[in-house]
Amino acid sequence: MPFNFPILLTWLRVALIPLVVGVFYLPDLWLSPFEKGMASTTIFIVAAVTDWFDGFLARRWNQTSSFGAFLDPVADKLMVAGALLVLVQLDRVNAVIAFVIIGREITISALREWMAQIGASKSVAVSSLGKIKTTAQMVAIPMLLYYDMLFGVDTKMLGSWLLLVAAVLTVWSMFYYLRKAWPLIKETTDRMG
Repeated sequence: MPFNFPILLTWLRVALIPLVVGVFYLPDLWLSPFEKGMASTTIFIVAAVTDWFDGFLARRWNQTSSFGAFLDPVADKLMVAGALLVLVQLDRVNAVIAFVIIGREITISALREWMAQIGASKSVAVSSLGKIKTTAQMVAIPMLLYYDMLFGVDTKMLGSWLLLVAAVLTVWSMFYYLRKAWPLIKETTDRMG
């Protein structure tokens, strides 16, 4: 397993995931509900910044590796899934929306793994649609963790709308990837069957 600064940042993101969730389980005597939301939001934003920064540094310093390419999306998906689960428990996100987003991530991860095994991973490379979905999601989640007014902005409402947009884009991008992969899926199953 290679070890460099970009991979260290990715491991840091993995280590921050339990903190994003765990802060809500602290007694109210330690942190008020507002402070819990503020702490969780801050931790999530720090983790999201490391996501951008580790990829940037890996490319800039020419320290990309297959392990880093594996760990980075796993850390992203764990971070989003952990935050969504705690938001469902806090009744800030509908369970159906969380299921759609998490289910899509599992489906596309499995599809990418299968496509890599048959040597066609470029067919399901990240699209601009997926990047827009990720941006909407990464802005919505800290707003819903914060869940209060911020500079006159109702983060509850804006975060809920953005997450709904992310869920719609999630389904759309999933069908986009599946449609691109379908000819290879059909060809492979025809050969096997």
